[in-house]
Amino acid sequence: MSEGGLRLEERDDGWVLAGSGAAAFALVDEYLAYLGDRNYSPKTVRAYGYDLLAFCRWLAGEDMTLTAVDTDVLLKFLRACRDARVPGRPGPNVVALSGRRLDRYAPATINRRLAAVSGLFAFRAMRNPDAANPVPKGREARWVASGERTGMLAHTVRRPTRRSVLRLRQPRRLPRPLDQGQAAELLASFHTWRDRAIAGLMLYCGLRSAEVLALGIVDVDIGGRWLQVVGKGERERRVPLDTDVASVIQVYLLAERPETASGRLFIVAKGPNRGRALTAAGLRTIFRYHRGISEITGGHPHALRHTFGTALAEAGVDLAVMQALLGHAHVDTTARYIHLAPAHVKAEFDAARDRMRARP
Repeated sequence: MSEGGLRLEERDDGWVLAGSGAAAFALVDEYLAYLGDRNYSPKTVRAYGYDLLAFCRWLAGEDMTLTAVDTDVLLKFLRACRDARVPGRPGPNVVALSGRRLDRYAPATINRRLAAVSGLFAFRAMRNPDAANPVPKGREARWVASGERTGMLAHTVRRPTRRSVLRLRQPRRLPRPLDQGQAAELLASFHTWRDRAIAGLMLYCGLRSAEVLALGIVDVDIGGRWLQVVGKGERERRVPLDTDVASVIQVYLLAERPETASGRLFIVAKGPNRGRALTAAGLRTIFRYHRGISEITGGHPHALRHTFGTALAEAGVDLAVMQALLGHAHVDTTARYIHLAPAHVKAEFDAARDRMRARP
């Protein structure tokens, strides 16, 4: 795709397009500011900004403006996204087991670009009802599971929205947990109390990596064994704190955590950033190192959370309880773990098989 002289910059008032030709796409700056005003996650605003940057660069390369965009133009843009090569990836002769070339954008990436473009034109239509939205709508997205539209709390169900028919079909993959031996081996490779506490919060409490990093000292009630967690969308929840993890956190606070003015729980212990809050990049570095020494290639932070969710499903924990513990906005996300209960599924399968064979 043509660069078009455009780039994305972060300023005090948010993300904006900069460079030659940016004035022609001022609507993008207004839309990103609107997302910030609506309290969207800074990561979401940044991701949408880069998606719209790719769209505006393509338009500039085609010598087109936003006002000229119709459905045919969007189809051409999506085709260009599918045909584009991702910089830095192996060439066209390297493919995944599914047959997809690794130098191409994944369907999820292209669908996110479409969502950003659709949001941009919906924002324009909101401000100017006479401006048509070139993104065609499709069937309603399924925000609720079967049976949730009725009952005492039916009025609280979020209203479904329509997804564009231009969306690419993308595979629905199940979470990949670690088995018991892998999880134990990965945890055994962590030597500091801080890193053990981080891994324990993910494996035994089901926290996301961002939730772990956002924890403050005041959010951890070691005596009462509770955690006050802020998840996606700034949604708060209370999570029970595992006894062993609580002991590890207590030792970390008493013996290892450096003196600092930061209220965050997990602090950098060494180097030039000593005393500062641990960052996402720092956490990735920690896990990358321990994947290497433990040789557990699937030992990513989110794999520990998946292991926790799978353990709950195999134990037969109620789906609503699992949803509350994991902090999922929708029960369909939690339901994926039900399919990851191989011990329970095999037991039921064997029982059914025995009943069938016992028949005269």
